[in-house]
Amino acid sequence: MSKLPNVVASVFSTMSQLASEYKAINLSQGFPDFSVDKRLIEITENVLQESVHQYMPMAGYEPLLQQIATLTKKQYNRIVQVSTEILVTAGATQGIYTTLQALLSTGDEVIVLDPSYDSYEPSIIMSGGIAIRIPINNDYTVNWTVVDQACSFKTRMIIINNPHNPTGRIFTQADIEALEKILEKYPNILLLSDEVYEYITFEQKHISINTREKLIAKSIIISSFGKSFHITGWKVGYLIAPKNLMIEIKKVHQFMVFSVNSISQVAISRYLEVVTLEDIAPFYQKKREYFNNLLSTSRFKLLPCEGTYFQVASYAAISEKSDVDFCKWLTIEHGVAAIPNSAFYANGKDQKLIRFCFAKRDITLAAAAEKLISL
Repeated sequence: MSKLPNVVASVFSTMSQLASEYKAINLSQGFPDFSVDKRLIEITENVLQESVHQYMPMAGYEPLLQQIATLTKKQYNRIVQVSTEILVTAGATQGIYTTLQALLSTGDEVIVLDPSYDSYEPSIIMSGGIAIRIPINNDYTVNWTVVDQACSFKTRMIIINNPHNPTGRIFTQADIEALEKILEKYPNILLLSDEVYEYITFEQKHISINTREKLIAKSIIISSFGKSFHITGWKVGYLIAPKNLMIEIKKVHQFMVFSVNSISQVAISRYLEVVTLEDIAPFYQKKREYFNNLLSTSRFKLLPCEGTYFQVASYAAISEKSDVDFCKWLTIEHGVAAIPNSAFYANGKDQKLIRFCFAKRDITLAAAAEKLISL
């Protein structure tokens, strides 16, 4: 009997396969197609010559843990304990799955705000929990009153994603304060804050849970080097949590992966000594503006993108097709692959919106735009 009877191949895999089959420009899956920083390549080449090919400590390579602590202090003015509050994971998704396995019991409810990353609910189910998926407003703001009303003694956790995939929105001060009030009202509820796009924000920075004194003691914060340094294939992330929660998370982690790839941990720790993270946001902001300008004469209506490297667009002026059918048609007939936003909803909510990834070379974006403006 299947543990995930309702789970099929992800829409990301489906659309990427379709893009490959029809040789379409792939703006669907969220991975860059440009080169990695040459400094990181050089560092990695040097690391390969060293004796770093055996198991790392379970929680992570000590210099990398120190670098993460330094980074967190610099970016968020939070002091984290290296030995007890940081865990290096095999990507953010493993960090999320491990956290849920460690902290959920059978029957626990977890509130998820839709549209949402597709790994959340399967991970909750595999942990014995129940996903309570709450659609946000049509303008992609959150109705916190509805979230409050969904909380009960059965609620073990709330999952947030900020900056948000797929919408590109970031939480306001009012959003964070509303969340704080809910968690103050329900002190037994934990918060899992997925902040993998934390360094890809534009007009204003996101408000990290690392900066919220009221929430730190009950929060697990997920980060991704793969997203920040466009090395998604390396599958290296990390999580920060208070000691009492981290003890339980590490128990699961040690029997799931035990430790993360040694070479990548050493290379990233050294790269953090030379890279400037403040350069990431301007780099992607130029990508966003370039792509948006290219599409300015198209019939697509672009929604606000405040963070991430995803651009949501309405195709309502172009077609009456469902978003799934439109994405298939766009891929097969016009050579550009995108993601239907309905895939991020439990109820398949279709607003005729699709998601493009603009973490691509300018030549890729220009070629895609040429096809899109012809529709």
